[in-house]
Amino acid sequence: MKTLLIAMMSLAVCGSAFADDATCSATAKDKKLAGAALKSFMTKCEKDAKTKCTAGAKEKKLHGAAETSFTNKCVKDATGE
Repeated sequence: MKTLLIAMMSLAVCGSAFADDATCSATAKDKKLAGAALKSFMTKCEKDAKTKCTAGAKEKKLHGAAETSFTNKCVKDATGE
């Protein structure tokens, strides 16, 4: 029960982690990327988001399911997918 509560709280916090940044999808659309350029940009953006989100989970001292849930939601929010 404690893990579930931590996971839910971390999901609420993650949404604000990228509030100042535009999502990867929105940025790609603004730059009018297509084809290989779009794929390359999205791959790099997802990798960068995963790195930031993983660091955020470690900073919050999350482990196990809470860490996984936090990271997945955070990356999804950052990429706009």
